[in-house]
Amino acid sequence: MDGISDVAVGVKRGSDELNRASNGSDSKKLRVEEAPPSRVLHIRKLPNEASETEVIALGLPFGKVTNILTLKGKNQAFLEMGTEEAAVTMVNYYTTVTPHVRNVPIFIQYSNHKELKTDSGNQRTQAVLQAVSAVQSGGSPSSDVQEALAAASSPVLRIIIDNMFYPVTLDVLQQIFSKFGTVMKIITFTKNNQFQALLQFSDPVNAQQAKLALDGQNIYNSCCTLRIDFSKLVNLNVKYNNDKSRDYTRPELPAGDGQPSLDSTVAAAFSKDSNSLLGKIPGALNPLSAAAAAAAAAGRVALAGQAGSSGVLLVSNLNEEMVTPQSLFTLFGVYGDVQRVKILYNKKDSALIQMSDANQAQLAMSHLNGQKMYGKIIRVTLSKHQTVALPRDGLDDQGLTKDYTNSPLHRFKKPGSKNFQNIFPPSATLHLSNIPQDVTEDDLRLLFSNAGGTVKAFKFFQDRKMALIQMSTVEEAIQALIDLHNYNMGGNQHLRVSFSKSTI
Repeated sequence: MDGISDVAVGVKRGSDELNRASNGSDSKKLRVEEAPPSRVLHIRKLPNEASETEVIALGLPFGKVTNILTLKGKNQAFLEMGTEEAAVTMVNYYTTVTPHVRNVPIFIQYSNHKELKTDSGNQRTQAVLQAVSAVQSGGSPSSDVQEALAAASSPVLRIIIDNMFYPVTLDVLQQIFSKFGTVMKIITFTKNNQFQALLQFSDPVNAQQAKLALDGQNIYNSCCTLRIDFSKLVNLNVKYNNDKSRDYTRPELPAGDGQPSLDSTVAAAFSKDSNSLLGKIPGALNPLSAAAAAAAAAGRVALAGQAGSSGVLLVSNLNEEMVTPQSLFTLFGVYGDVQRVKILYNKKDSALIQMSDANQAQLAMSHLNGQKMYGKIIRVTLSKHQTVALPRDGLDDQGLTKDYTNSPLHRFKKPGSKNFQNIFPPSATLHLSNIPQDVTEDDLRLLFSNAGGTVKAFKFFQDRKMALIQMSTVEEAIQALIDLHNYNMGGNQHLRVSFSKSTI
C-alpha cells in the first residue's frame, strides 16, 4: 500500500510544482533559480506521446539516471539523477541548448524534491532503469531486461543525415556516438543523394541506447538531423582506414585510393579508449550543437584521425581587385586563429589560409563556403597543403603572403575563452563589444553606414559596452565586420565585431 500512496504524493507535489512553475516567468534564468540544485529534475511541456525511455535518454549523457516519474495527463516528468553534480551539469547544458523530445522544445528545471519515491511495483519502469544502469556500469543487463532493451540484436546502426547544411565527417559521427559505448567501425557513403553511415558498436545494447538518445536530434543547430535505425548486418567489413571508412580495432589497415590515412599513433590510442577524446569536454553532448563543436576545438582536442589532416584551406573565386591578406585574416579569424595567409601569385582570385588546427579549418569551411565577399560567392575547401610557406628571404612577393602567428588579434588563444561559445554563421546582425562610454548610437550608425551598407536596426545592451547592429544583407555585415573589427574608437579602445545569432 505504501508504494501507492507514495505515487499519489509524488503526483500531488508535482502539481504544486506545476502551479508554481506556470505562475513564474518563462525566462530561463528565473526558471533555473526557482529551486536550489537538486538531483531531481522537473521536466515540463513534454509531447503527449513521449515515452519514459525518451525522458531517460535526456539524462543519459550526463550520468546515471536512478528514477523517473511521469505525470502523463500534465505532460510532465520528474527525473532523478545519480548525483546532484550530474543534474547540475545537465541543467547548465540545457540552458545553452534547448532540449527537444520528438522535435518539441521542452523545459527542464530543478525540482523541490531531493529524491523521488515511486511505486516499486511499476515493473516496466524498474526494468528500463535497471537496463540503463547495467549498461552504464559496463555490465550486461539480465536476460529478460536485455530482451526488452535489445529487441534489436544488431550492434550496427544505419544513420541517414537529413537537411545536411554543413559537412558531417566520419570523425564527428565517432565523437557523438562514442558517448554511448565503444565505436568499433564506421563506413560512410552517399546513396540516393543522401549522406549515410553504418556504425558498429562493441555491444548491441549500446547501439540501442544511442538510437534512443540520438534519433531525430540535430548535430548542429536546426540542421543535420540524424535518422537512425538498426542495420540487418551484424558485422561491418572495413578494408581501408581513411576519411570514408574506419576500423578502430585495426589501425594497421591501408588508406587505399590515395585517401588521407589515419595517423597510426592516434589510431592506436583511439582503439584503446574511444571514450577519452571528448569525454572531458562539457557541452559536447547530444545534440552536438555548433557551440559544442567549437568547444571541442577550444580544448584543442584532435578529432580522431584529424591529427594528421591539415588545417589549411583553399579559398577561390575571390574578388582579386579588393581582397587582401588582412581582409581574409579578419573574416576567417571569426572561426579560428589564422596563422598565415597567402594570395596565390599566379592566380590572385585564390588564397591559402592556415588555421591553427584541423577543427578550426573545418568550422571556417562549414560557415564561409558559399558566402559573398566583395560581391563574389567564395568557395572554401580543405587544401592538400599541410602548411603555408613564407616567401624565401629577400624575395618580395608584393605583400601577398602574411604571417599572423603572433597576432594580438587571435580570438581563441585562451583555452575555454567565451568566444568559443559565440561562434555563429554569418548573419545580417552583428554583435559589437568594447564600445567606449561616450560613443552614441548615431556615431555607430554613421560608422557602419560608411562601411558601405545600410543600417536597418540598432540596440544597445544595458551597460552600453555592447550592442547589436543589423545591416540590410549578410554580405553587408561581412563587409562591415572585415572593415570595422578592431577599429580604433579613440583612447586606444578597439571595437570588437562578431556575427550574432539574435535579431533586433
